[in-house]
Amino acid sequence: SSSTTPRWRPVMAEITATVRPTREEVVPSRKRVKLPAWLEVAKPRLIPLLLATTLGGMALSEGWPLSSPRLVCTLGGGALASAAAGVLNCLWEQDLDGRMARTSGRALPSGRLSPTSAFIGAIACTLAAAMLLVSGVNCLAAGLSLLGLCSYVLLYTALLKPRTSQNIVIGGVAGAIPPLVGAAAATGHVGLGGWWLFALVMVWTPAHFWALALLLREDYRAVGIPMLPVVKGPVVTARAIKTYGWITVLLSGLGVFALPSGGAFYGVMLLPYNGRLLQLVDRLSLDPDSLVNAKALFRWSILYLFGLCLLLILSRTDLASGFAHQVMQLLSLPTAVQ
Repeated sequence: SSSTTPRWRPVMAEITATVRPTREEVVPSRKRVKLPAWLEVAKPRLIPLLLATTLGGMALSEGWPLSSPRLVCTLGGGALASAAAGVLNCLWEQDLDGRMARTSGRALPSGRLSPTSAFIGAIACTLAAAMLLVSGVNCLAAGLSLLGLCSYVLLYTALLKPRTSQNIVIGGVAGAIPPLVGAAAATGHVGLGGWWLFALVMVWTPAHFWALALLLREDYRAVGIPMLPVVKGPVVTARAIKTYGWITVLLSGLGVFALPSGGAFYGVMLLPYNGRLLQLVDRLSLDPDSLVNAKALFRWSILYLFGLCLLLILSRTDLASGFAHQVMQLLSLPTAVQ
């Protein structure tokens, strides 16, 4: 009855004549690289960015650079935990995937991989990640990695995603935990720098994900997942993206103070990254229905976070520290300010 119809159903009922891109068109590597079933469910395309933010968390700590064994154990454990989370996500959503033509060919709904095999693989990856992090890093890093896994599978996938259009705002905590893991691996605790990068990834995530959701909103509409573009439409979504884009830019500037050294180098090099992000956010807000603008923003948001983490690492080099010293001299600021 109309009394029980969700408020967002009228928006979902809108019919669009626009031919929407497939996920393979949005992420071209999906067309070029066909992964084996056991690797596909681990969602390996998501792992590099998570590891990049882990390295960013390390670079923000006084313990940088890490010894090679500890670095390898941290990144290896993080990759295994991320793979386990990806497999458990696929297991949880296999029925939903099977109901859509676009996703029915995936490993689990198509039968190329059995749920039992996938579950065993997820448990094995989880145990391996825990053992690697506990033995090669520390218990705090291991605990935070497992917290990230659980928050992605239980908080985001199972609880929030099917129930609220703000799912990614809250559920984004899962993707923001790797910087904490990196900081914990470097020093045994999480300092202000680690928490700053955690907060930055949290506010970066909605703009990044909603740009993708604009491209794939018909898929979400078809299975009743209340993503923001489905519930509120592209205009409201573009406005929300602009808000989070500006928050991301403003918060990213605090990295100048979060870095133990090289803050001036980071601040200068960050300017073109933020300029391009604001340009794309503004373009989308002017034309919320443009799939071209949404795709451009989605792709740049990935490069943005990769680039920012690279800047954090480069800022800890002697060259960056020398640059910062020269900037301070040019501004006639006392050396103690560094």
